[in-house]
Amino acid sequence: MTSAAPDVVAHRAVVADAGAQTRRREPHAPGRRAARPSPGWLGVFPLLAFAAVALGLPVAAMAVGSVTTTDDAGATSVTGANFAASFDGPYLESLLGSVRLSALTAFVATVVSLPIAYAIVTSRFRSLREAVLSASGVIANFGGVPLAFAFVATLGNAGVLTGFFGLKDKGWSLYNFWGLSIVYLYFLVPLMVLTLTPALDGLKPQWREAARNNRATGFQYWRHVALPILLPTLLSGFVLLFGSAFSAYATAAAMVGSSIPLVTVKIASALTGDVLVGQANIALALGMDMIVVAALVMGIQLLLQRRTSAWLS
Repeated sequence: MTSAAPDVVAHRAVVADAGAQTRRREPHAPGRRAARPSPGWLGVFPLLAFAAVALGLPVAAMAVGSVTTTDDAGATSVTGANFAASFDGPYLESLLGSVRLSALTAFVATVVSLPIAYAIVTSRFRSLREAVLSASGVIANFGGVPLAFAFVATLGNAGVLTGFFGLKDKGWSLYNFWGLSIVYLYFLVPLMVLTLTPALDGLKPQWREAARNNRATGFQYWRHVALPILLPTLLSGFVLLFGSAFSAYATAAAMVGSSIPLVTVKIASALTGDVLVGQANIALALGMDMIVVAALVMGIQLLLQRRTSAWLS
């Protein structure tokens, strides 16, 4: 006690002296000046300008066109009939068709991809893992007309496998809802494998050892430990796949055209006037509907990714 007292007194004296010096410097302290904005934000200005021109202007034009109409005399007026028409008749059917196809393919791809990604992560062959992940990255970005042509040449009415296995005599058709779903799964499954692999890598071996030490079976480990941790990643991946399938256009247009009601194909038909002339504003309203759905998908995915990173960091 007696040896610590001088130290305490000295400490108090130093603090008091520092406070006095601070108070003496306060009238002239430069810290009172307003904080100047950092010039670092100028580095992102080209990106912001590009986003404003490439994304902002089309969205603004779409928003204006979706709530206006032009009569025969050329006069433009504000109306809500375009949005009302987008939720009625064949346009509503196409919107629901896209939602149904996207939800189904995203769910199947999520279920199928989990064991594939787990087999990749637990593989002892590093070269196999790298090869599968590289192939998944390539296939996940393989879409559009080339993908449609590949499936038509393979599983179309005159496709190689169709003729070899006699699939046409067994009722097989690539040009219906289920055939298009298989084509979508071709690029959705690799995309989900790429999404799940980092999350499976984040599962710590200590968690499995702790479960084993408590006499938990493999099923109990996955039921009570692994799947609850992976659930945000699975839901985030499902939402990502849903958005990817929902916005796909070229593959469906090249394969099935308008025989299957999809919103992207319906927008193209309305803009080009294939069925009815003067439906361009309704197509813009359908585009705004898609933007709302995409914004919801992105918001949900960001929330789930934040929750996933909190667990696996």
